Amino acid sequence: MPELLEELFSYSFVNRAIIVGIFVSLCASFLGLPLVLRRYSMIGDGLSHVGFGTLAIAIPLGVSPLKVSIPLVMLAAFLLLRIRESSKMRGDAAIAIISCSSLAIGVIVMSVFSGMNTDIYNYMFGSILAIKQEEVYLCVAISVVIFALFVFFYNKLFFVIFDESYARASGTSIEFYNMLLALLTAVIIVIGMRIMGAMLISSLIIFPALTSMRLLKTFKSVIICSCILSVVCFMLGIVVSFACNFPTGPSIVMANLCAFLIFSLISLTSSS
Repeated sequence: MPELLEELFSYSFVNRAIIVGIFVSLCASFLGLPLVLRRYSMIGDGLSHVGFGTLAIAIPLGVSPLKVSIPLVMLAAFLLLRIRESSKMRGDAAIAIISCSSLAIGVIVMSVFSGMNTDIYNYMFGSILAIKQEEVYLCVAISVVIFALFVFFYNKLFFVIFDESYARASGTSIEFYNMLLALLTAVIIVIGMRIMGAMLISSLIIFPALTSMRLLKTFKSVIICSCILSVVCFMLGIVVSFACNFPTGPSIVMANLCAFLIFSLISLTSSS
């Protein structure tokens, strides 16, 4: 095992992926619990499909994928919430329409301009080889901003999630905090797609929160446990991926699934 880890950390692309992955995992775990409790879990999945479509558009244009994807996915998050709040269309139906359309556009664009090759597999399921040094700096800076915003609005988010009536009565804008969650989720999805892929990035947001909630009950304890689980499962996924030559994204998802099953088993054992 020590020799394996030494070899793993000797590759610069792995070190870049680990730096980005740890920051993304932490931010995703912050956002996961509010999204689950607000029943916005599927927004992450829908936005990941939008992210794939924007990546497919950016590549043939020769533009940095992050510079195109971040504003467009944030715009999609804004539209999804507006449709959910003001339209007769149900929120899940709006997510289905936008996500499927974005995925179809992405596949068509990539097939027309670059052909259906292995690149589409990397974008859909992730590749640690895709991360460049300048993207590391950008991802770390964005992650720090997201962390700062979460800490700054922590108390407001707590009241909005658990006592919406009180929050409204106190003059808190529920719509603003819903939008803030959606926009931050959009950013995390875009920067996390480089490792996890469009199809799997939402798991990084949802799994740690759901796993922690199997054993813990308080908001703060679930957040802390989610952060620890997210980073541990990410590192386990990276190691398993390297040792067994498995795809990175699916390996991280399987690590999260194993953690969820273990916590669920402990919960069932302790309650019986």
